[in-house]
Amino acid sequence: MGSVAPIIYNLAFAIAFSMNKTDIHNQPHKASLILYTFRRCPYAMRARMALAASELPFETREVVLKDKPPEMLDVSPKGTVPVLVIGGENVGDRVIDESLDIVVWALEQNDPQGWLDFTSNDRTEMAELVESCEQQFKANLDRYKYADRHPENSPLFYQSLCLPFLDTLEAQLMANPYLFADRLCYADIAIFPFIRQFANVDAKSFESLDYPQVKDWLSQLVNGDLFKVIMTKYPQWHAGDESTFFNPNIAAINLVK
Repeated sequence: MGSVAPIIYNLAFAIAFSMNKTDIHNQPHKASLILYTFRRCPYAMRARMALAASELPFETREVVLKDKPPEMLDVSPKGTVPVLVIGGENVGDRVIDESLDIVVWALEQNDPQGWLDFTSNDRTEMAELVESCEQQFKANLDRYKYADRHPENSPLFYQSLCLPFLDTLEAQLMANPYLFADRLCYADIAIFPFIRQFANVDAKSFESLDYPQVKDWLSQLVNGDLFKVIMTKYPQWHAGDESTFFNPNIAAINLVK
């Protein structure tokens, strides 16, 4: 691919204000959207969910992290997934290589489920909750998941560091079945892949924790058709492979169980 211009959004600003939409349907490119992704990566999960919910068709390219394709590294040298290429394989393509920016961009193009359709105060609170997940919770989750790399403390100690964030979610979910309403929003999708990861570190231990609202919320999302669809397995992508397009019909599936 040719040179690219990175797109970086300020998260709080992007949620609070509308951004210009890009008409990807009328571009004379081989593929309007290309997503480099890794099925089990929580960052990539939320990007795929937002793209699916936006009903934007995209070409999906499954990446093996130990064998990253040079085509992806050409457009995003930092080498992490997800990476969204807007416009296709042409000089001047634009690239978004941060998962939250992909989520916001996709929903700003088309948001039929209203995941961003909230008051400015709610959007600010969403951004703050997601930021807490991104910073404190994710750091503690990594120590819990990879406790063998941090032998100075036990896995249960690292698990305990994660619980204050679950306390926050539990309180938030007391009023509604989802984090900010009786329907999904941006924050649910941005946060839940990491709660799923936390639960899967030690499923038996997670079940023993007293978080009934969080567990119900997680179950609804994990067992919903949207998550099942975006978790479809694809083989590793190589240059020259036949394109695999994801063209969701969200109206025909249940977003949650």
